[in-house]
Parts: sequence; structure tokens; C-alpha cells
Amino acid sequence: MAGLLAERLKARLILEKFDNNPYLEKFYANPQEYAFRTQIFFLLERYTQLQELNQKGLFENFVVSDYIFEKDKIFAYLNLNDDELKLYDLVAQSLDRNVVSPDLVIYLQSPVERLMKNIRLRDRPVEKNLTNEYIENLNDAYNYFFSRYRNSRVMVVNCEEADFVNNQSDFENLVTEIFKKDNGAIVYYNPSLRKTAP
Repeated sequence: MAGLLAERLKARLILEKFDNNPYLEKFYANPQEYAFRTQIFFLLERYTQLQELNQKGLFENFVVSDYIFEKDKIFAYLNLNDDELKLYDLVAQSLDRNVVSPDLVIYLQSPVERLMKNIRLRDRPVEKNLTNEYIENLNDAYNYFFSRYRNSRVMVVNCEEADFVNNQSDFENLVTEIFKKDNGAIVYYNPSLRKTAP
């Protein structure tokens, strides 16, 4: 969806490079052994990527990214032990002050069943053994994080029935919602309610 949004807005696109992480497959096979290395690699790579925003192009009005820097903490708090977390937090806090905050964060909220379906559809080999329990814990962590996130405006989008990638109408409605003038710190958007509206 980030790719479609960037194309629609003629924006610069930043995508998470998950497949560059040499520890990710090892983490899925042995989380306790490889969680810290996996997390630190992601943290530093995302930091390096987002530093490019400091050299914004002359003709760029928008930048679309499929992640925010702070979301890394969600996985860290879920996967690291207390000692690892202390060291992770020291590194993350020192980097965080140099990262540009987004104007708007779009949180695509889905139930576990939909998330598991999406994981099966994208068919990444490293994710083949992900369990419902892990995704449920991760989903709860995301919901908790964004209910308290105040660094940028947040649009929480209910994705249970929407398909922004394959349904042009759903996508265009989302774009319209993004550009609505709303001064609230958190905005909730449910596409299914829009479909039933007169």
C-alpha cells in the first residue's frame, strides 16, 4: 500500500529492507539466541535509511515510508529479555533524537485472522512458522503502542474488510481521508462505515 500511496502522491518511497537482515531467519528458528542481534540490526538499518530524509530532494512534496522508527521498540519489548532491553534502549534513545518525525502516521489495524491471511499470501519463507500466538501478542503490542503514541498525528484505519491494494474505491477513499483537515491527535477511520453511508 505504501508503494501505491507514493505513486499516487508522486512521493519519495522508503521501504523497510527486512530481507537485508542476516539474523532474521535465525531469529525465527531460535528467538532467544538471535533476538538481540536481529533487533539491533533492524534499528541501525532503519536509522541509516531515515537519515536520508535530511537530504530531501528539491522537487519532493511528500515522503511515504512503510514504517516509523519508533515501531522498532514494539518488537524489542516483545522479544528481548530485561538485560538486552536496557542496552537496546540506550542505543535507541541516542539515535531517536536525530530522526525526523512524520507529519502523519497511518496505523492499519487488523484482527489476527486477517494478519495471518496476509502472511500466508505474501508467502515469505522466513515467516512460514509464525504462530497465531506470536501474531496475537504482536497485534496487542501494536494496539497498545499506538493508543499512546503522541509524536505525530495518527490515523487508525480499520482494515478488517477493506482492501486498499486491490480495490480502487477503498484506496481512493483512504487518500481522501488522509487529506481531510482534522486537528485531532488521533483520527479513526472505518472504511466499512463509509460504504454503508448514504
